[in-house]
Amino acid sequence: MHYEKIFEEIFRDLQKKEDRGEVAAYIPELASVDPNQFGVHLKTVEGKGYSYGDAAKRFSIQSIAKVLSFVMAYRRLKSDVWKRTNLEPAGTPFNSLLQLEVDRGIPRNPFINAGAILICDILVSELDNPREEMLAFVRTLSGNNTIDFNPRVAQSEKETGNRNYAMIYLMKSFGNIENEIETVMDLYFHLCSLEMSCKELGSTFLFLANNGVVPWSGERILSPSRTKRTNALMQTCGFYDEAGEFTFKVGLPGKSGVGGGIVAVHPGRYTIAVWSPRLNSKGNSYRGMLFLEQFTTVTNLSIF
Repeated sequence: MHYEKIFEEIFRDLQKKEDRGEVAAYIPELASVDPNQFGVHLKTVEGKGYSYGDAAKRFSIQSIAKVLSFVMAYRRLKSDVWKRTNLEPAGTPFNSLLQLEVDRGIPRNPFINAGAILICDILVSELDNPREEMLAFVRTLSGNNTIDFNPRVAQSEKETGNRNYAMIYLMKSFGNIENEIETVMDLYFHLCSLEMSCKELGSTFLFLANNGVVPWSGERILSPSRTKRTNALMQTCGFYDEAGEFTFKVGLPGKSGVGGGIVAVHPGRYTIAVWSPRLNSKGNSYRGMLFLEQFTTVTNLSIF
């Protein structure tokens, strides 16, 4: 299949439509990003890659990193992780305090902010050097030792993170946070600041398309069963309160971030990462969502 030609045709079609989204201005470091950039990269489990546009330019992956921190915790705690977080779609905004109060400090799933903060608390308990070990894990998955945190973005996250602090204090009040708050939040803010390109994201997530095994190294990251469950969690919870619409229109497990990135997985076949900084009202890339909808429609390459 001529993926790069398909990418170009879809992008040209999208250019005819107004890009109605807005960049994530509430995080100052993200507000300065050129909103007109666009990149896409598809990586097959056989190792072939296909790119278009700004696919090699790094951007802040933000909440996409929540999948990687969850995998790190899941492979250590296994099913015990579900003692401290649920696995249901939230149905409310990703930074909702109301739902966390109703659920008595148990996050609905690991991919909303409260759930990802809870996962960071687990990692602080489990790892000797959480930031360094998490970064090393991401580099192992991607096969790229130059991937790094952006300290300016991490600081920007901290300075505007009052709502996230409110969540961790609320969870701690219910006894669901075990470590020092600043230690946990430092890891969380740095995870959100990870920078990757579409090419690097596609490679990093390829183990989820390959039954839990990194294709080029042969290293098993998750068992086949836990790989299936991680993909299922991305399918149902990967797009905040727009997960149902993404499933309906795109038909792939995936995860988005407010940096404008989306990564999606077709188990047994490929990963695809797209980046377009303008966000819709739900915090997902406006043009990225439209692009992936057209891609799976034109190619018939969804899981349904």
